[in-house]
Amino acid sequence: MTTADAQEHSALHAWVLACRPATLAAAVVPVAVGTACAHAVGSARATPALAALAGALCIQIGTNLANDVFDHEKGADTAERLGPTRVVQAGLLSARAVRLAMGVAFGLATVVGVYLAAIGGPAIVVLGIASVVSGLAYTGGPYPLGYHGLGDLFVLAFFGFVAVCGTALVQVGAVPALAWYASIPVGCLATAILVVNNVRDRVTDVKAGKRTLAVRLGRRAAVTEYWLLLGAAFATPVGLVVTGAATRWALLPLATAPLAAKLAREIALRDGRALNETLTSTARLLLVFGALLAVGIAAGRATP
Repeated sequence: MTTADAQEHSALHAWVLACRPATLAAAVVPVAVGTACAHAVGSARATPALAALAGALCIQIGTNLANDVFDHEKGADTAERLGPTRVVQAGLLSARAVRLAMGVAFGLATVVGVYLAAIGGPAIVVLGIASVVSGLAYTGGPYPLGYHGLGDLFVLAFFGFVAVCGTALVQVGAVPALAWYASIPVGCLATAILVVNNVRDRVTDVKAGKRTLAVRLGRRAAVTEYWLLLGAAFATPVGLVVTGAATRWALLPLATAPLAAKLAREIALRDGRALNETLTSTARLLLVFGALLAVGIAAGRATP
């Protein structure tokens, strides 16, 4: 490999790090579940579903890039950082380049949003604007949500209810009741990822003035929150079947219970860098649970 090739590979690797591929499950799963809900009521449409996926990925990547820049500027990312590499703090990419890429990501999301708004109506305009603004306001602006203990609520709302119900809306023309219910476990597991992150970083967050719930309420309360989020996620498929909102196929996600139990133990016993593995595994839980939930909801429609 030549020097130029090595530099190009290094730059590409830096941009991959900046986009944080491990977090993209939080964008993919809501769209899959929302599309399954649309299919369950006989209204799944491929083009709006793919557009929703593209928009969700752009917003997620834009938010990741924004966090990289803003956390560095606010002093939350330092040499003491316990989590994965942040490219601006590590000097791999300039803040200017990451800001530009952030603008491109949100710009592409806006372009996709114009199409989705044309078929989904004014509600999609509101949801799209709110999603982009919240992505920027999570760590940026005069009152960053993540720095004032509002990150958990933001993730639960936007990666759960907004993403799942919005995906169903652009395909069905309305939000089926099933989509509201199915958004609960998706939002809960996405929030659980954030909880692990905040438990791991609570010491350095205090130094940076970042008042997450793990900082405000303490480690024990944050661990309890994680357990409650997992409990709500696994209770939802059972509730769907018991109430007749879905068939027994919706119980497929319960196959991930052993992984969830393992993670519940880990967050109680681990701390610091050791939680990086727990965080990655929680994202994996979201991905597998969400895929099985989507399959279960979609397959249930074909059941007599």
